[in-house]
Amino acid sequence: METAKELSIENVEALEDVLSRPTEAAVAAMAALDGDLVILGAGGKMGPTLARMAKRASDQAGVRRRVIGVSRFSTPALAERLESWGVQAHRCDLLDRGSYTHLPDAPNVVYMAGMKFGTTGQESLTWAMNSFLPGLVSERYSTSRIVVFSTGNVYGLTPISAGGALESDPLNPQGEYAMSCLGRERIFEHFSRTQKIPMSFLRLCYATELRYGVLTDIARQVFTGQVIRLRMGWVNAIWEADANAMSLQSLLHASTPPLVVNITGPAPYSVRKVAEEFGAIFGKPVRFEGAESEDALVANADKACQLFGSPEIGAARMFPWIADWVARGKEAWDKPTHYENRAGDF
Repeated sequence: METAKELSIENVEALEDVLSRPTEAAVAAMAALDGDLVILGAGGKMGPTLARMAKRASDQAGVRRRVIGVSRFSTPALAERLESWGVQAHRCDLLDRGSYTHLPDAPNVVYMAGMKFGTTGQESLTWAMNSFLPGLVSERYSTSRIVVFSTGNVYGLTPISAGGALESDPLNPQGEYAMSCLGRERIFEHFSRTQKIPMSFLRLCYATELRYGVLTDIARQVFTGQVIRLRMGWVNAIWEADANAMSLQSLLHASTPPLVVNITGPAPYSVRKVAEEFGAIFGKPVRFEGAESEDALVANADKACQLFGSPEIGAARMFPWIADWVARGKEAWDKPTHYENRAGDF
């Protein structure tokens, strides 16, 4: 169901407003939830808009709640922006064990910390970030409910004919990044089971907005005349605001052992068709290389749709927004998804 009416998103300020605009379901979740909310790793791609949505949804629900974003905040302007939105910014290096005594108490925690890009050559840091921190966080917040952001990379490649990996499928992570992410899940699961900590694991498959994301990557490749490689012929994508809203809703579904749910769009996108669609919008030819493989890194979103409802923003809204933003040369983050990578090296 398409709910946002904007035909074009003018600038970053308008974009961040759209990305943090709470759904009715997110407002209802914040109304039903007791206590403050801490977001660990709030300085990443999704963290700021998720924190802002949580604050906006709480305010709309009439609930007085502190929303606290925890990050190193190497860019002071981000902490200032969060504060301007009513989110408390707490500076902390989560790898510094001594800093945990100063973390604020809260019955609700969203864990977004992790490392993906730059993994190759920094494997030990990757494992420390993705598999060591979960133990520290579980000890510090042993009486809280915790939503854990994970990744669909833990599944490995799945036959396209299967329609995407299910939460119950065997896991087959490829590469050290994916393996360390499975380590993250296993460490959190251990503490969930032994300490009775209710948790939700969100296996996110490519959140997308206008500055980054798999659909934006393809749009930019088409616009600049780059060759579109087709071996990874299918991809998942979900509008970031929908992923934010689902993560807030998942706080109410936290359980022990943890709830596991794929967070992505209702169906995988064909890379070829996405590129052709952007080519038609831009009026540019599209060059392809190779052919689609029979498998891809894709997940099935049926369980998320049943629990949280279908995403409110789909292709009919995302494609024009992305194309317009790219054509106008608006801000882009140098954070490509590397969706073409089939070997798991990032």
